Order: sequence, then structure tokens, then C-alpha cells
Amino acid sequence: MGLIRDIKSVKQKDPSARHALEIILTYNGMHAIWIYRLSRVLWKIKLKLIARIISTLNRFLTGVEIHPGAYIGKGVVIDHGTGVVIGETAQVGDNCLIYHGVTLGGTGNESGTKRHATICDNVMVAAGAKVLGNIKVGAGAKIGANAVVLNDVPENATAVGIPARIIYTKDVNQTVCSLSNKQLNQ
Repeated sequence: MGLIRDIKSVKQKDPSARHALEIILTYNGMHAIWIYRLSRVLWKIKLKLIARIISTLNRFLTGVEIHPGAYIGKGVVIDHGTGVVIGETAQVGDNCLIYHGVTLGGTGNESGTKRHATICDNVMVAAGAKVLGNIKVGAGAKIGANAVVLNDVPENATAVGIPARIIYTKDVNQTVCSLSNKQLNQ
């Protein structure tokens, strides 16, 4: 079940999470993902205005803005979520960790195209990072705090700075990003 998986993900990724009841009652990032899931269902069945209203309420209640058109995978944790913004065509893979103040934003006002990042599985995006445009962050990558990412980041790499540059690449078997544009339509 999704709720149990979400709680386990928080416990794995946040050493300060003590027990399930604490997570259920106090983790605004988790609340944001649960509310997003409701808005996402409505978005997919073409009740887009209602979906946007719910996503606006989500932002008001949690401080996290997730567009219902975005795709969020399983086991994603938004830790200290206030200020997180995830745009309409963003895709976030499974088991990612996103800290407060992160923006997965666009770089223009094009319509009908993918304008936001694809974040592959097992990525960590640190506090205040901005990942802008239709770029790909490879599986297992890490984005440093306050980095401004404008170009693709390879698998298992670490990107830091403004603009972000690669400072470390772990030499492991390359993994394929499991996300595709098809998931946005799911």
C-alpha cells in the first residue's frame, strides 16, 4: 500500500523520524505528496480545474507546490518541504529525496512541450537547488544545496554551484532512467 511505503521511505531517509504516527501527523512533505496524488487523479480524468484548486490548497496547507500534471514516483520524500515547487511537466523517479526550497522549474513560457526536468530514480536534490528546463538528472545523482542546474547531470554524479558543474562522478554500472514522457500521461 502507498501509505505504508511512504512512511517506510521517510524512516529510511530521515534519521529524525521516530515512528509512523509522528510521520503521519507532522511531515508536511508527506502530506503534500498525498494531496498531490488526489489532484493527479483528477488531472488524469480531465477534471483539471478541480485538480488545480486542490493543488493550490495543498500549497496553502503544506507550503509545497506540486502541479497535478507532474509525475511523482514511488517512495519520494520531500523533507522539510516548505518552498518546494514542482512544475507541470516535471518527472520525479522512484526513491528520490528532495529538500526544502527546491524548484523543478521551467525556463520559458512555451506551451505544449516538456518544460521541466526529469529526475531519475534515487536522486537527492539538496536545499534551495534550482533545476531549470527540460533537462535530465541521471539515476543516483546528487544536486548540491543552492545549485542552479541548467544542463543534464550524468548518473551517479554530484553537481554543485551556480551554474552547476559536475565535481564528482561515481564509477559504477550505468543505470537507465526508467522515466519517459509517457508517464506524464498516466
